[in-house]
Amino acid sequence: MTRPIHPHPLSRRDLLRAAAGGSAFGGLLALSAEPTYAAKETADSVFGDIRITGVEVHDITPEYDDWIAYQLNHYYGPSKRTVYIVRTNKGIVGLGEGQKESVEVVQKYIGTSPFDWVGDETSLPLGTAMYDLMGKAAGVPVYKLFGQRYRRWVPVSSWTVSTHPKRMAEAVQKYSAQGHTWMKFHLSPFENVIDQTAAMQAVAPKDFKIHYDLTMGGSQDHMFDLLGRMAEFPIAGCFEDPLEPNEIDGYIELRKRLKLPLVLHHSAMNFTYSVLHRAADAYMLGHSRIGSAMRKAGLFEAAEMPFMMQNVGGNMTRAMTTHMQSAFKAASFHFIDAGDQWKSDVVNERFAPVNGLVRVSEAPGLGVTINEAELDRLKKLRLPAHPKWIIKTSFENGTKMFNIANPENSIFMVRPDFSRLLPVRYDMPITTEYWDNDGSSEYKQMFERIEREGVVLLKN
Repeated sequence: MTRPIHPHPLSRRDLLRAAAGGSAFGGLLALSAEPTYAAKETADSVFGDIRITGVEVHDITPEYDDWIAYQLNHYYGPSKRTVYIVRTNKGIVGLGEGQKESVEVVQKYIGTSPFDWVGDETSLPLGTAMYDLMGKAAGVPVYKLFGQRYRRWVPVSSWTVSTHPKRMAEAVQKYSAQGHTWMKFHLSPFENVIDQTAAMQAVAPKDFKIHYDLTMGGSQDHMFDLLGRMAEFPIAGCFEDPLEPNEIDGYIELRKRLKLPLVLHHSAMNFTYSVLHRAADAYMLGHSRIGSAMRKAGLFEAAEMPFMMQNVGGNMTRAMTTHMQSAFKAASFHFIDAGDQWKSDVVNERFAPVNGLVRVSEAPGLGVTINEAELDRLKKLRLPAHPKWIIKTSFENGTKMFNIANPENSIFMVRPDFSRLLPVRYDMPITTEYWDNDGSSEYKQMFERIEREGVVLLKN
């Protein structure tokens, strides 16, 4: 057991000092500590001194929904997630999920009060559990721990990977039927983005939009031209990270020319410089720890610049993200959690979108309860790893290109330039097939050849 961070009950001054943290944008943290301090007073009056007595760590293997499993397994193989169940001396239980934390990180929470973790910057999943505990102890939903609610319904986006145009069209149909009005995906140079967009446009409801993530460039495309052509489709909604993070002047110029919003996820100098120079229309915080997100929310609010969060997980994650975006004034852009790709979840509640919006829970804490049976099943589930496979690409002129895809190195599918093999574009006149090992001598010979050469190009 580690020593509690605050061995004595927190004072109002302790909370405000810890929240402000000396940051230039600590004002929002300090303001958020006011409702948290009031919540602590309520919790103390009901329960007394609440202390964390244990943290259960459950590693699970969530299953992809059947319709999307083919492409996701080829990109990533089976997914892993860690669920945290935090127990206290007063019988209150907090829930969180996300990345696997080290034993040393988990131990930091033992013996402390959940209120020691206002603006937690140690762990996003365990910080989520701390806010769940604080809300439950005070009898208030998590958003009230941050301040007033700015929106009762919060915009959310669905998510998929770049694949064959027909499968992209299917994703639009599936997600729009579920109540989504946005879908995000990372472009891949192994697919023609114009063909993909045309296929999606053909089946999309009138108000459905695509969030294109260009993963900070890496292609030979002239971005001003490519994005301009993509923007002509009514389904096109916004463009994320089309240039390298440091190309602030390029973003400023691109923003002047485009009629659709530019979104920055990876930004130099913690967003400050790009926000000051109005380099984008909106910003994204990806898996930011709670305290960091709170400070940046203050920056975006001061600049009157919209932003969104991207925290991948299930309905625990969706609940927490919804609470935060409800209470952050500038968090008006759609958030992303990839929560609709799973066949089941370890909590009983489902936060399904209605016309692209998720309602903020008014239940104490996150508003979710654990499903013990499903948690146990997903802990025991063992899904086979997806082996390496061959990407078989055909050009209109008859040229064939063969690459090896490795689910353990999924970045290759969207940024093959990192492997320094050959120049690529997002609008190459190509079609691509997924060639799994079929046991043939042709497959074996080609696989071995790619291993030797890195990439194989064959003339017509």
